[in-house]
Amino acid sequence: MTDNAGMVPETSSAGAAGVPTVAFVSLGCPKALTDSELILTQLRAEGYETSKTFAGADLVIVNTCGFIDDAVKESLDTIGEALAENGRVVVTGCLGAKADTGGGNLVRGVHPKVLAVTGPHATQEVMDAVHRHVPKPHDPFIDLVPEARGSAGIKLTPRHYAYLKISEGCNHRCTFCIIPGLRGDLVSRPIGDVLGEARALFESGVKELLIVSQDTSAYGVDVKYRTGFWDGRPVKTRLYELCEALGRLAEPYGAWVRLHYVYPYPHVDEVLPLMAAGQVLPYLDVPFQHSHPEVLRRMKRPASGERNLERLARWREACPELVVRSTFIAGFPGETEAEFEDLLAFMREAQIDRAGCFAYSPVDGAAANDLPGALPAEEREARRARFMAVAEDVSARRLQRRVGATMQVLVDHASALGRKGARARSYADAPEIDGTVRLLPPEKASRTLKAGEFARARIVATEGHDLVGMPV
Repeated sequence: MTDNAGMVPETSSAGAAGVPTVAFVSLGCPKALTDSELILTQLRAEGYETSKTFAGADLVIVNTCGFIDDAVKESLDTIGEALAENGRVVVTGCLGAKADTGGGNLVRGVHPKVLAVTGPHATQEVMDAVHRHVPKPHDPFIDLVPEARGSAGIKLTPRHYAYLKISEGCNHRCTFCIIPGLRGDLVSRPIGDVLGEARALFESGVKELLIVSQDTSAYGVDVKYRTGFWDGRPVKTRLYELCEALGRLAEPYGAWVRLHYVYPYPHVDEVLPLMAAGQVLPYLDVPFQHSHPEVLRRMKRPASGERNLERLARWREACPELVVRSTFIAGFPGETEAEFEDLLAFMREAQIDRAGCFAYSPVDGAAANDLPGALPAEEREARRARFMAVAEDVSARRLQRRVGATMQVLVDHASALGRKGARARSYADAPEIDGTVRLLPPEKASRTLKAGEFARARIVATEGHDLVGMPV
């Protein structure tokens, strides 16, 4: 599998010598992907094999997404397909925790024949369901269960990068979001466990570690920044200390650490010197969502547009190489033309390097559904398109500044022997969501480019959201 959704590939010849097989589909975001990796690692530890097809498996597990309507439909369609082709289906993930309009379980209401339904981050509940319907092949007294992902665990990303989830749930109650209802309040993982998993991943060959959660900035809030222990040393359960420790772990491997889902709290300022010093990539994924104070108030989002502009200026002063990506919502209920124009002005002034935008879409169970001033779907989509025109112009201008620079890049895909060019990413590009660097064939015939390795490239041109580079 090369993206964050789809059928998980076989780990061995399915069904050999009567060994039970499980087909697995992972849908949704990187946080769901890490749940899938944990379940698959547990399955392998207990001796199950995985199948590429529904029909050839003893059981199918579908890890679902339930955030927006399109994701719900995709999840329900996939469950229906698995039931039609196999008949024995266990459902997990966010959609599994979602209720229908009558208060019952949504999945069971649509697909009553599923064997079991669990919510997200429910590895043990999923395994209990698997054991009930497909007995495990190993003796439970001699099973070897890996302590962390890494050389012993299953990854659903390419070998050279991995997602590391540091917490579950969220304490915010944004009116457009139902994640707290699906995943609960914030629960931070013990910092020793996080760092142990990071070390295992680096040791297994991971060159880029992507830190994910619902609210990365809030790491440790729920435990009042409790002091944990790592390698016999006390370490606070807090964003700065986590980044500092991850930077030290990554250094011997020359690996990257990238932060995602960072709310713009004041204490994030402390991390910028680590970025300037090269311990963490100078990249922040900050979900601003809007700029106008009244829209942010209706969204129940923290901070205001004015403070965000000030904060961005401070961040760039502390770390001039900083790249910022963000997401926004256009056409939120009650959004006036003046409020939308404020968002466009913010985008031009904030100079967000990478921006995505969603036309507001009602989500079952979200408080925003009851807000007055709903806009027609056509207007919401028109505003999304207007926003993206501005965002793409800003991004293109900022990309143009890279031409002539020499940058370190991480090769994702290389042609045969790596001599006909490759596709890579710079520190400014997260996998799947940002641009790429198209590497031209090396000038020296003896030079090869290999997936999963770092290279240096002189940027010679731009192509839309992407860069073109010559290996040096």
